[in-house]
Amino acid sequence: MAITNWPVSERPREKLLQKGASTLSDTELLAIFLRTGISGKSAVDLARELLLHFGSLTNVFAASQPNFCQLPGMGMAKYAQLQAVLEMARRALGEELKCGNAMNSPRLVRDFLRLSLANKQHEVFIGIFLDAKNHAIATEELFSGTLTQASVYPREIIKRALYHNAAAIIFAHNHPSGIAEPSHADKVLTQSLKQALSLVDIQVLDHFIVGNGTALSFSEHDLI
Repeated sequence: MAITNWPVSERPREKLLQKGASTLSDTELLAIFLRTGISGKSAVDLARELLLHFGSLTNVFAASQPNFCQLPGMGMAKYAQLQAVLEMARRALGEELKCGNAMNSPRLVRDFLRLSLANKQHEVFIGIFLDAKNHAIATEELFSGTLTQASVYPREIIKRALYHNAAAIIFAHNHPSGIAEPSHADKVLTQSLKQALSLVDIQVLDHFIVGNGTALSFSEHDLI
């Protein structure tokens, strides 16, 4: 049955307008994004199939172009729309980080990092450079590695921090395995960076590890 034949209160778009986006399921939100279905399947049917195929909304967002476009009803246009939505969300969160105190908004930082790193197929190490009020000055991808590791050089990070005249920095990197647990090497690296940056009066506020749908904070686990 087409969505237009459903009771008005059950249609995803009308439900969103009446009750708010937070009341919708992942399937309903994705159906609104898809807008239309295909012969024999509504947008809700396609959304449900997408979630079943990829396992979660996060994995749908992280899907590669070939994997996304091979599914019935999907294609280059919808993939481009999806990437545009993700980039707009990243930019909006980035703007919020520039206006507010990052240490007072741990959820905001997490959401920004998850959108920035969750879909990477190799390990990436980034830095969020902050001013004295903990407002974000810039976010940079500092190092990019293989599937399992990235080479991180403290001297290069210090150079970038001084370039931005940063007072503090938040580090983050992803684990392509999806497991957001710090390794011994992650802990050693964090302490080395903290010591190196302290020599130029730059504080390391946190280090996040981004996995599948989550981000672990070193600060919250007393690892920094």
